[in-house]
Amino acid sequence: MAQKVERFCSPGKGNGLRAVSSLKAGELLFSTEPFACSVSKRVMKSTCENCLSRKDKLLWCSRCKIAHYCDASCQKQSWPEHKEECQRLKRLHPTIPTDSVRLVAKILSKLVNRSRSPAEKLYSLEELESHLSEMSEEKRSQLEDLGVALRMYLKEEADDLSPLAPGLDPISIIAKVTCNCFSISDGELQEVGVGLYPSVSLLNHACRPNCVMVFEGRILRLRAVQDIRPLEELTISYTDVMMPSQERRKRLQEQYYFLCDCEHCTAADKDSDMLSGPEKDWMSLQHNIPRLEHLQSEQKWEEVLLESQALINSCADTVTDRNVYLVRMLDFALDSCINQAQWDRALEFGIRTLQPYRLYYPDPHPARAVQLMRVGKLQHFLGRLAEARETLRQAYYVMKVTHGDEHALTNELRSKLEEIRMEMDSS
Repeated sequence: MAQKVERFCSPGKGNGLRAVSSLKAGELLFSTEPFACSVSKRVMKSTCENCLSRKDKLLWCSRCKIAHYCDASCQKQSWPEHKEECQRLKRLHPTIPTDSVRLVAKILSKLVNRSRSPAEKLYSLEELESHLSEMSEEKRSQLEDLGVALRMYLKEEADDLSPLAPGLDPISIIAKVTCNCFSISDGELQEVGVGLYPSVSLLNHACRPNCVMVFEGRILRLRAVQDIRPLEELTISYTDVMMPSQERRKRLQEQYYFLCDCEHCTAADKDSDMLSGPEKDWMSLQHNIPRLEHLQSEQKWEEVLLESQALINSCADTVTDRNVYLVRMLDFALDSCINQAQWDRALEFGIRTLQPYRLYYPDPHPARAVQLMRVGKLQHFLGRLAEARETLRQAYYVMKVTHGDEHALTNELRSKLEEIRMEMDSS
């Protein structure tokens, strides 16, 4: 297949990626395996170390008792990569280091026996920005702490790192990973791991990007979500676009060391909607997001529902559903209801999110596709067939662009629409 993207020097941004020829929305532009990746610590018991599939029942590695696999085939495929980590995890059991420490350890293991990875086709590990010179003393101190944790994890292996080239010492690698790694998610956007994809790190940020990334297992696929002209720069969003301009710019500055000056940030074009309602009311919603995220990660669904519902009720007369912090509360309530099999209430919360999702994701976006799919499946389960058909049709048209026509979720949507058609025909 002819290469559709090329590296170039983007004015004012440094390196970037651009289209070689005209591209259509939905077109697959680039696919790559990671240089290295790790399953997220919080989902290790439910995620295959090899293919990153999520399942209720997995086999575990009898040596380290930490890594899990779909079956013997996945375990065998993973062993060449897992065997070094297996010894480290076995030595530390039951302690499990952070995701970043485990990822950096895998990267360093590969660098000791250096050979160019296919993941570096367009951009090498050495070329990745570390931004060490731009980091505050506090940030550098945090890197040093991670470096200490890394040496404890590697033990005597740390002594074998001296031959590494300048700029590839452990602290520099940690800094490169901090600025360049990607959260790996499944098709429904649930995080399953972290990975380093050097060539994809060439993509610059835009608050209204023309491309999106979707993962299939550990493979990253880049797709266009707009029609793109020859030599036009390809962009992704480094952060969730469903947040006010000031918050977006702050996060980009803190993690990626640039101040976004795009028209959407400078004009703050959607802030009036995103922050609708009295500030004193929506500030309480914003303040409680970290606590609800923690409860959600602990799967304390009754508490999540109780607190999110109370916060939603507290500003029912003053804050509209367009407010992004209220949308977060609705999402918390939706997730908790689904996990408690409260289908009617889940649908009520889900329907309220659809209009703001459409407003803040005007181009095809995986988050909107998945949200439409969740709501449509609830409507179908509750027997609201005509509504389910319309909602799932919308999800299908978005997902064909963002996930591709052959993705498992796109196929699931096709099957679900056919199932609804047959039910409606027989009723």
